[in-house]
Amino acid sequence: MVMVNSVIGEDYWEDFEVQEADIEFLYTYLLEQEVPQTTRELVTALVGERVRREIEMLQEQRSSGGVTYLPKERYEPDQTLVFPALNWRRGKVLSVRPGHNPDLGAFEVIQVEFENGETREFAAGLENHALNQPRELADESEALDPATVLEAYGDVLCEQLDEALRNNQGFVRIAGKWFPRSLLVDINIGHLNLAEAVLDMAGGGPLPTSELIKQIGLNMDVDPRLVEFSLDLALQEDGRFDEVGPAGDVLWFLQRLEPEEALEPPVYLRYSGVEYDRSLLTPEMLELERLLDDELSPLPDREPDQDEAQIPLIFPHWRSGTLPLSSKVRHLFPTAYEAPRIRFILVDGDSGEEFPGWVVREKRYVTGLKEWYEARGLMPGSIVKVRRGNKPGQVIIDTDSRRSAREWIRTVLVGSDGGIVFAMLKQIVNATYDERMAIAVPDVNAIDQVWTQMQKERPPFERVVVNTLRELAKLTPQSHVHATELYAAVNMVRRVPPGPLLALLAERPWFVHVGDLHFRFNDSEYP
Repeated sequence: MVMVNSVIGEDYWEDFEVQEADIEFLYTYLLEQEVPQTTRELVTALVGERVRREIEMLQEQRSSGGVTYLPKERYEPDQTLVFPALNWRRGKVLSVRPGHNPDLGAFEVIQVEFENGETREFAAGLENHALNQPRELADESEALDPATVLEAYGDVLCEQLDEALRNNQGFVRIAGKWFPRSLLVDINIGHLNLAEAVLDMAGGGPLPTSELIKQIGLNMDVDPRLVEFSLDLALQEDGRFDEVGPAGDVLWFLQRLEPEEALEPPVYLRYSGVEYDRSLLTPEMLELERLLDDELSPLPDREPDQDEAQIPLIFPHWRSGTLPLSSKVRHLFPTAYEAPRIRFILVDGDSGEEFPGWVVREKRYVTGLKEWYEARGLMPGSIVKVRRGNKPGQVIIDTDSRRSAREWIRTVLVGSDGGIVFAMLKQIVNATYDERMAIAVPDVNAIDQVWTQMQKERPPFERVVVNTLRELAKLTPQSHVHATELYAAVNMVRRVPPGPLLALLAERPWFVHVGDLHFRFNDSEYP
């Protein structure tokens, strides 16, 4: 075993920084491995190398520092000693004299002067003494055990290494794996043109890299994994191709054949930011914001402890055929290391029918459900259930279907002035819905025209809220409107998360809170 002192203690890993020597080691390591490696694999190798390097340094320090002090040995004046029990401090023997202790028998006492000027006395020629076996740090010490280090610091070390390699032009990453750029196989424009043709014949994709290699006849006398990585990089750097696979899978698609709504957010999902003061939100309002779970709200990701979630649709998502990639459902959908869009499979939980969907990570929505919404007869406020699929890359969607029946439902209409009005009318209902968010839309084209007009005129947000609250207030004898109802109704004409709406309700005196997040409008206060 090797005695190791505080040079490599817990603070060593807490203060870890990637150094040039680390980069050189990883370059050589990847050269020897001959295949790309994940960040975690590289960190594992680097931790082992750092431990080896530090122990080697300490061994050199030990061997060059002088003779190791052991009480059983005898020493001479001017001899340099190192003391393992004192963190390998060095000292010079000043004098040697006989020791006097009848219980110990014959021995000597040496006087030692340390490098800092301190002098101390030690026994010599003493056969029975605990320090004759130097105190050592066992190999299983936490500071030296790579598994323990990775468990405690692995995520932080991976983040630091990722950043260091991203800032180094000599390394490239595809699907979470790194390799030196200079060691890649050459992929020319002819190979890329053939890949485009193959994907075109496959309807745009998706196809794995291995299939593309097979189809374009890219056979080389090197490791197939390196060929695959090299082609991945060439495809990534060519704007014609998109990597659309979930984390761990590399799948390629022709960007020009991707659905338009995956490339650009539908108009109904486009949010023109509304400035507001979040300090105005009461605890009750913050709890409602959490429950509504709008993908545009500044909410932290929830613990992925549930395999199913329920989402009441608001009009923008219903009209766009999308689902919010919000805090409570994000973990149920595929993610990726870098791909901005991920193609996956949606499965109808009732019929088992499969159809493609797209996760648009940056804009935080999932698209591909428009026809499914129509087939199920859903409306804004209908509840969609989402759960993990039985296979990787699949997500199951379902609703609690019910026998079609006419029920009194809040219904949106377009008035003669081009503005929206609300009425309680009997509508056919096909699925379970949220009573406060349900809004029937008998004339979708008319609402589309309202959206178009709103985009042109861009009325102030407050005016939209005031007009909507006034309309909703007509539907109840008390003229009270719950904040959830107002949120769903405002989103019939303008995309907005709950935060700005709730802050406005809290700030303006003409919005009167009557309890339990119900509000009425006070015309006498409104300018």
